[in-house]
Amino acid sequence: MMQLQTIGLSHRTAPVQVRERIALSPEGVVPALQELIALEPVREASIISTCNRTEMFIVVDDSDNPAPRNWFLELDRGPREKLAPLIHQLVGVPVARHLFRVAAGLDSMILGEPQILGQVKQSYEVARQVGTIGKYLNQLFQQSFAAAKAVRTDTAIGSNPVSVAYAAATLSQRIFGQLDGATILLVGAGETIELTARHLQQAGAERFIVANRTVGRAEKLAAEFAGEAINLAMLPEHLHRADILITSTAADLPLIGKGAVERALKARRRKPMFMADLAVPRDIEPEVEQLRDVYLYTVDDLQQVVQENLRSRHAAAEEAEQIVGERVRGFEEWLNSERAVPLVKAYRSQLERTRDQQLQQAVRSLAH
Repeated sequence: MMQLQTIGLSHRTAPVQVRERIALSPEGVVPALQELIALEPVREASIISTCNRTEMFIVVDDSDNPAPRNWFLELDRGPREKLAPLIHQLVGVPVARHLFRVAAGLDSMILGEPQILGQVKQSYEVARQVGTIGKYLNQLFQQSFAAAKAVRTDTAIGSNPVSVAYAAATLSQRIFGQLDGATILLVGAGETIELTARHLQQAGAERFIVANRTVGRAEKLAAEFAGEAINLAMLPEHLHRADILITSTAADLPLIGKGAVERALKARRRKPMFMADLAVPRDIEPEVEQLRDVYLYTVDDLQQVVQENLRSRHAAAEEAEQIVGERVRGFEEWLNSERAVPLVKAYRSQLERTRDQQLQQAVRSLAH
Protein backbone atom coordinates (compact mmCIF):
# COMPACT_ATOMS: atom_id res chain seq x y z
CA MET A 1 0.00 0.00 0.00
CA MET A 2 1.27 3.46 -0.92
CA GLN A 3 2.13 5.62 2.08
CA LEU A 4 2.98 9.29 2.57
CA GLN A 5 6.11 10.17 4.53
CA THR A 6 8.05 13.28 5.42
CA ILE A 7 11.60 13.18 6.72
CA GLY A 8 13.55 16.31 7.56
CA LEU A 9 14.62 18.93 10.05
CA SER A 10 13.73 22.55 10.74
CA HIS A 11 14.42 25.45 13.08
CA ARG A 12 12.30 23.61 15.64
CA THR A 13 14.58 20.58 15.75
CA ALA A 14 18.04 21.69 14.63
CA PRO A 15 20.34 24.71 15.15
CA VAL A 16 21.43 26.84 12.22
CA GLN A 17 24.91 25.27 12.05
CA VAL A 18 23.23 21.92 11.30
CA ARG A 19 20.56 23.34 8.97
CA GLU A 20 23.15 25.05 6.80
CA ARG A 21 25.06 21.76 6.32
CA ILE A 22 21.90 20.03 5.12
CA ALA A 23 20.43 22.84 3.01
CA LEU A 24 20.30 22.25 -0.74
CA SER A 25 20.93 25.03 -3.24
CA PRO A 26 18.27 25.54 -5.95
CA GLU A 27 20.66 23.83 -8.38
CA GLY A 28 21.16 20.95 -5.95
CA VAL A 29 17.48 20.05 -5.60
CA VAL A 30 17.14 18.49 -9.06
CA PRO A 31 19.93 15.88 -8.70
CA ALA A 32 18.74 15.22 -5.14
CA LEU A 33 15.24 14.43 -6.42
CA GLN A 34 16.71 12.15 -9.07
CA GLU A 35 18.68 10.26 -6.42
CA LEU A 36 15.66 10.05 -4.15
CA ILE A 37 13.24 8.72 -6.77
CA ALA A 38 15.81 6.06 -7.71
CA LEU A 39 15.59 4.51 -4.23
CA GLU A 40 13.70 1.20 -4.19
CA PRO A 41 10.64 2.14 -2.10
CA VAL A 42 10.16 5.73 -3.37
CA ARG A 43 7.43 6.33 -5.95
CA GLU A 44 6.96 10.12 -5.63
CA ALA A 45 9.17 12.84 -4.13
CA SER A 46 9.48 16.56 -3.44
CA ILE A 47 12.04 18.52 -1.39
CA ILE A 48 11.58 21.83 0.42
CA SER A 49 14.92 23.43 1.31
CA THR A 50 15.08 26.91 2.86
CA CYS A 51 17.27 28.57 5.49
CA ASN A 52 14.90 27.29 8.19
CA ARG A 53 14.06 23.78 6.94
CA THR A 54 15.05 20.94 4.66
CA GLU A 55 12.30 18.33 4.34
CA MET A 56 11.43 15.68 1.83
CA PHE A 57 7.88 14.59 1.12
CA ILE A 58 7.70 11.15 -0.42
CA VAL A 59 5.31 8.35 -1.33
CA VAL A 60 6.67 4.87 -0.64
CA ASP A 61 5.35 1.35 -1.18
CA ASP A 62 7.33 -0.05 1.76
CA SER A 63 7.19 2.10 4.89
CA ASP A 64 9.69 -0.12 6.74
CA ASN A 65 12.46 0.37 4.20
CA PRO A 66 15.15 2.61 5.82
CA ALA A 67 16.65 3.76 2.49
CA PRO A 68 14.96 7.22 2.37
CA ARG A 69 15.97 8.06 5.95
CA ASN A 70 19.52 6.86 5.34
CA TRP A 71 19.68 8.95 2.18
CA PHE A 72 18.65 12.06 4.16
CA LEU A 73 21.26 11.34 6.83
CA GLU A 74 23.92 11.22 4.12
CA LEU A 75 23.16 14.84 3.18
CA ASP A 76 25.09 15.84 6.30
CA ARG A 77 28.85 15.81 6.13
CA GLY A 78 29.02 15.46 9.92
CA PRO A 79 28.65 12.32 12.06
CA ARG A 80 25.39 10.50 11.34
CA GLU A 81 24.72 9.69 14.99
CA LYS A 82 24.62 13.42 15.79
CA LEU A 83 22.11 14.21 13.04
CA ALA A 84 19.71 11.32 13.63
CA PRO A 85 18.12 12.68 16.86
CA LEU A 86 17.41 16.02 15.14
CA ILE A 87 15.33 14.53 12.33
CA HIS A 88 11.55 14.40 12.42
CA GLN A 89 9.69 11.70 10.51
CA LEU A 90 5.93 11.58 9.93
CA VAL A 91 3.77 8.97 8.24
CA GLY A 92 0.27 9.15 6.76
CA VAL A 93 -2.24 11.91 7.55
CA PRO A 94 0.14 13.78 9.95
CA VAL A 95 2.24 14.53 6.83
CA ALA A 96 -0.69 16.51 5.43
CA ARG A 97 -1.20 18.42 8.67
CA HIS A 98 2.50 19.29 8.76
CA LEU A 99 2.69 20.52 5.15
CA PHE A 100 -0.57 22.49 5.44
CA ARG A 101 0.79 24.25 8.57
CA VAL A 102 4.11 24.94 6.84
CA ALA A 103 2.43 26.43 3.75
CA ALA A 104 0.17 28.60 5.92
CA GLY A 105 3.13 30.01 7.87
CA LEU A 106 2.05 28.35 11.12
CA ASP A 107 5.33 26.46 11.48
CA SER A 108 7.57 29.40 10.53
CA MET A 109 10.14 31.05 12.78
CA ILE A 110 8.12 34.26 12.31
CA LEU A 111 4.50 33.21 12.72
CA GLY A 112 2.44 33.87 9.61
CA GLU A 113 5.30 34.98 7.35
CA PRO A 114 4.14 34.78 3.71
CA GLN A 115 7.41 33.86 1.95
CA ILE A 116 7.18 30.17 2.83
CA LEU A 117 4.13 29.59 0.60
CA GLY A 118 6.12 30.70 -2.44
CA GLN A 119 8.94 28.38 -1.42
CA VAL A 120 6.53 25.44 -1.06
CA LYS A 121 5.06 26.19 -4.49
CA GLN A 122 8.55 26.36 -5.96
CA SER A 123 9.48 22.97 -4.49
CA TYR A 124 6.33 21.46 -6.01
CA GLU A 125 7.03 23.02 -9.41
CA VAL A 126 10.64 21.78 -9.49
CA ALA A 127 9.55 18.24 -8.58
CA ARG A 128 6.79 18.38 -11.20
CA GLN A 129 9.30 19.37 -13.88
CA VAL A 130 11.69 16.61 -12.81
CA GLY A 131 8.80 14.14 -12.99
CA THR A 132 8.70 13.02 -9.35
CA ILE A 133 5.18 14.29 -8.60
CA GLY A 134 2.41 11.72 -8.90
CA LYS A 135 -1.22 11.44 -7.88
CA TYR A 136 -0.64 11.50 -4.12
CA LEU A 137 1.83 14.37 -3.86
CA ASN A 138 -0.11 16.39 -6.42
CA GLN A 139 -3.21 16.18 -4.25
CA LEU A 140 -1.18 16.84 -1.08
CA PHE A 141 0.46 20.00 -2.42
CA GLN A 142 -2.64 21.36 -4.15
CA GLN A 143 -4.56 20.99 -0.90
CA SER A 144 -1.74 22.71 1.00
CA PHE A 145 -1.98 25.69 -1.36
CA ALA A 146 -5.75 25.82 -0.83
CA ALA A 147 -5.31 25.64 2.95
CA ALA A 148 -2.74 28.46 2.92
CA LYS A 149 -4.99 30.61 0.74
CA ALA A 150 -7.94 30.04 3.07
CA VAL A 151 -5.82 31.00 6.08
CA ARG A 152 -4.67 34.21 4.35
CA THR A 153 -8.19 35.07 3.23
CA ASP A 154 -10.16 34.17 6.35
CA THR A 155 -7.78 35.22 9.14
CA ALA A 156 -5.63 38.25 9.97
CA ILE A 157 -2.47 36.19 10.48
CA GLY A 158 -0.45 37.99 7.81
CA SER A 159 -1.97 41.46 7.96
CA ASN A 160 0.31 43.11 10.54
CA PRO A 161 4.10 43.66 10.53
CA VAL A 162 6.21 41.65 12.98
CA SER A 163 9.66 43.15 12.40
CA VAL A 164 10.79 46.66 13.26
CA ALA A 165 11.95 47.22 9.67
CA TYR A 166 8.61 46.08 8.24
CA ALA A 167 6.71 48.12 10.84
CA ALA A 168 8.60 51.26 9.79
CA ALA A 169 7.80 50.64 6.13
CA THR A 170 4.14 49.90 6.86
CA LEU A 171 3.63 53.00 9.02
CA SER A 172 5.20 55.24 6.38
CA GLN A 173 2.86 53.76 3.80
CA ARG A 174 -0.15 54.48 6.01
CA ILE A 175 0.86 58.14 6.28
CA PHE A 176 1.80 58.74 2.63
CA GLY A 177 -0.40 56.18 0.89
CA GLN A 178 1.25 55.60 -2.48
CA LEU A 179 5.04 55.66 -2.11
CA ASP A 180 5.98 55.89 -5.79
CA GLY A 181 6.27 59.69 -5.52
CA ALA A 182 8.02 59.77 -2.14
CA THR A 183 11.73 60.39 -1.60
CA ILE A 184 13.31 58.01 0.93
CA LEU A 185 16.42 59.15 2.81
CA LEU A 186 18.27 56.27 4.45
CA VAL A 187 20.88 57.18 7.08
CA GLY A 188 23.24 54.25 7.59
CA ALA A 189 23.97 51.30 5.31
CA GLY A 190 23.65 48.28 7.58
CA GLU A 191 21.35 45.26 7.54
CA THR A 192 18.37 47.00 9.21
CA ILE A 193 18.48 49.89 6.74
CA GLU A 194 18.75 47.48 3.81
CA LEU A 195 15.82 45.40 5.04
CA THR A 196 13.65 48.49 5.56
CA ALA A 197 14.56 49.72 2.08
CA ARG A 198 13.49 46.41 0.56
CA HIS A 199 10.12 46.60 2.33
CA LEU A 200 9.66 50.19 1.11
CA GLN A 201 10.58 49.19 -2.43
CA GLN A 202 8.06 46.35 -2.34
CA ALA A 203 5.47 48.93 -1.22
CA GLY A 204 6.17 51.00 -4.33
CA ALA A 205 8.98 53.38 -3.31
CA GLU A 206 11.29 54.31 -6.18
CA ARG A 207 13.47 57.27 -5.07
CA PHE A 208 16.21 56.47 -2.56
CA ILE A 209 19.07 58.51 -1.09
CA VAL A 210 21.63 56.69 1.09
CA ALA A 211 23.78 58.69 3.52
CA ASN A 212 26.70 57.00 5.26
CA ARG A 213 30.09 57.89 6.73
CA THR A 214 31.71 55.41 4.36
CA VAL A 215 30.58 56.60 0.94
CA GLY A 216 31.60 53.30 -0.67
CA ARG A 217 29.05 51.39 1.43
CA ALA A 218 26.43 54.03 0.66
CA GLU A 219 27.13 53.68 -3.07
CA LYS A 220 26.88 49.89 -2.89
CA LEU A 221 23.50 49.98 -1.15
CA ALA A 222 22.19 52.82 -3.32
CA ALA A 223 23.08 50.84 -6.45
CA GLU A 224 20.76 48.03 -5.35
CA PHE A 225 17.82 50.45 -5.38
CA ALA A 226 18.90 52.66 -8.31
CA GLY A 227 19.40 55.40 -5.73
CA GLU A 228 21.79 58.21 -4.88
CA ALA A 229 24.67 58.04 -2.38
CA ILE A 230 25.90 60.95 -0.25
CA ASN A 231 28.44 61.43 2.51
CA LEU A 232 26.94 61.69 6.00
CA ALA A 233 28.48 65.16 6.35
CA MET A 234 26.16 66.35 3.55
CA LEU A 235 23.02 65.24 5.41
CA PRO A 236 21.88 68.76 6.50
CA GLU A 237 21.93 69.89 2.85
CA HIS A 238 19.69 67.02 1.74
CA LEU A 239 17.36 66.63 4.73
CA HIS A 240 14.63 68.78 3.17
CA ARG A 241 14.37 66.32 0.25
CA ALA A 242 13.18 63.50 2.50
CA ASP A 243 9.50 62.61 2.69
CA ILE A 244 10.51 59.50 4.62
CA LEU A 245 13.64 59.40 6.80
CA ILE A 246 14.92 56.07 8.15
CA THR A 247 17.98 56.10 10.43
CA SER A 248 20.02 53.24 11.86
CA THR A 249 23.65 54.08 12.61
CA ALA A 250 26.07 53.22 15.40
CA ALA A 251 26.63 56.87 16.36
CA ASP A 252 27.05 57.68 20.06
CA LEU A 253 25.22 61.02 19.77
CA PRO A 254 22.19 62.18 17.74
CA LEU A 255 22.98 63.06 14.12
CA ILE A 256 19.80 65.02 13.43
CA GLY A 257 18.73 67.86 15.72
CA LYS A 258 15.56 69.86 16.12
CA GLY A 259 17.05 72.92 14.42
CA ALA A 260 18.06 70.98 11.31
CA VAL A 261 14.57 69.51 11.00
CA GLU A 262 12.95 72.94 11.46
CA ARG A 263 15.04 74.29 8.58
CA ALA A 264 14.13 71.28 6.45
CA LEU A 265 10.40 71.77 7.15
CA LYS A 266 10.66 75.44 6.23
CA ALA A 267 12.33 74.52 2.93
CA ARG A 268 9.57 71.95 2.35
CA ARG A 269 6.87 74.57 3.08
CA ARG A 270 5.66 72.45 6.01
CA LYS A 271 5.11 69.36 3.89
CA PRO A 272 4.97 66.43 6.41
CA MET A 273 7.96 64.20 7.12
CA PHE A 274 7.84 60.62 8.42
CA MET A 275 10.84 59.61 10.53
CA ALA A 276 11.72 56.18 11.89
CA ASP A 277 14.72 56.16 14.23
CA LEU A 278 15.79 52.51 14.44
CA ALA A 279 19.08 53.26 16.21
CA VAL A 280 20.08 52.68 19.84
CA PRO A 281 21.37 55.19 20.96
CA ARG A 282 18.97 57.37 18.99
CA ASP A 283 20.03 59.17 15.81
CA ILE A 284 17.31 61.84 16.04
CA GLU A 285 16.94 64.23 18.98
CA PRO A 286 13.76 63.44 20.97
CA GLU A 287 12.74 67.12 20.78
CA VAL A 288 12.05 66.66 17.06
CA GLU A 289 8.82 64.93 18.07
CA GLN A 290 7.50 68.31 19.29
CA LEU A 291 7.49 69.74 15.77
CA ARG A 292 4.29 69.94 13.79
CA ASP A 293 4.26 68.06 10.49
CA VAL A 294 6.76 65.48 11.80
CA TYR A 295 5.75 61.88 12.51
CA LEU A 296 8.64 60.48 14.56
CA TYR A 297 8.79 56.85 15.69
CA THR A 298 11.59 55.38 17.79
CA VAL A 299 12.61 51.74 17.89
CA ASP A 300 10.58 51.36 21.11
CA ASP A 301 7.47 52.77 19.43
CA LEU A 302 7.88 50.34 16.57
CA GLN A 303 8.65 47.43 18.90
CA GLN A 304 5.38 48.11 20.69
CA VAL A 305 3.58 47.90 17.34
CA VAL A 306 5.39 44.63 16.62
CA GLN A 307 4.40 43.11 19.98
CA GLU A 308 0.76 44.10 19.52
CA ASN A 309 0.81 42.59 16.06
CA LEU A 310 2.41 39.39 17.35
CA ARG A 311 -0.42 39.03 19.86
CA SER A 312 -2.87 39.61 17.04
CA ARG A 313 -1.16 36.94 14.95
CA HIS A 314 -1.25 34.41 17.76
CA ALA A 315 -4.99 35.00 18.13
CA ALA A 316 -5.42 34.59 14.36
CA ALA A 317 -3.31 31.42 14.49
CA GLU A 318 -6.04 29.69 16.51
CA GLU A 319 -8.50 30.34 13.68
CA ALA A 320 -5.89 29.23 11.17
CA GLU A 321 -5.37 25.92 12.98
CA GLN A 322 -9.11 25.23 12.70
CA ILE A 323 -9.00 25.89 8.95
CA VAL A 324 -5.99 23.57 8.60
CA GLY A 325 -7.82 20.90 10.61
CA GLU A 326 -10.80 21.04 8.26
CA ARG A 327 -8.55 20.79 5.21
CA VAL A 328 -6.67 17.84 6.72
CA ARG A 329 -9.94 15.99 7.27
CA GLY A 330 -10.85 16.60 3.64
CA PHE A 331 -7.49 15.23 2.50
CA GLU A 332 -7.90 12.21 4.78
CA GLU A 333 -11.27 11.44 3.18
CA TRP A 334 -9.68 11.61 -0.27
CA LEU A 335 -6.81 9.39 0.88
CA ASN A 336 -9.20 6.80 2.31
CA SER A 337 -11.23 6.79 -0.89
CA GLU A 338 -8.07 6.20 -2.93
CA ARG A 339 -7.03 3.36 -0.65
CA ALA A 340 -10.50 1.86 -0.99
CA VAL A 341 -10.33 1.75 -4.79
CA PRO A 342 -8.23 -1.47 -4.99
CA LEU A 343 -10.52 -3.13 -2.43
CA VAL A 344 -13.62 -2.12 -4.36
CA LYS A 345 -12.06 -3.38 -7.60
CA ALA A 346 -11.09 -6.68 -5.96
CA TYR A 347 -14.58 -7.07 -4.48
CA ARG A 348 -16.18 -6.29 -7.85
CA SER A 349 -13.91 -8.81 -9.59
CA GLN A 350 -14.82 -11.43 -7.00
CA LEU A 351 -18.53 -10.75 -7.55
CA GLU A 352 -18.09 -11.03 -11.31
CA ARG A 353 -16.19 -14.33 -10.95
CA THR A 354 -18.88 -15.69 -8.63
CA ARG A 355 -21.60 -14.57 -11.03
CA ASP A 356 -19.82 -16.21 -13.99
CA GLN A 357 -19.34 -19.45 -12.05
CA GLN A 358 -23.01 -19.53 -11.05
CA LEU A 359 -24.05 -18.79 -14.61
CA GLN A 360 -21.88 -21.60 -15.95
CA GLN A 361 -23.35 -23.99 -13.35
CA ALA A 362 -26.85 -22.95 -14.36
CA VAL A 363 -26.09 -23.51 -18.04
CA ARG A 364 -24.66 -26.96 -17.31
CA SER A 365 -27.73 -27.83 -15.23
CA LEU A 366 -30.05 -26.84 -18.06
CA ALA A 367 -27.98 -28.88 -20.51
CA HIS A 368 -28.68 -31.98 -18.46
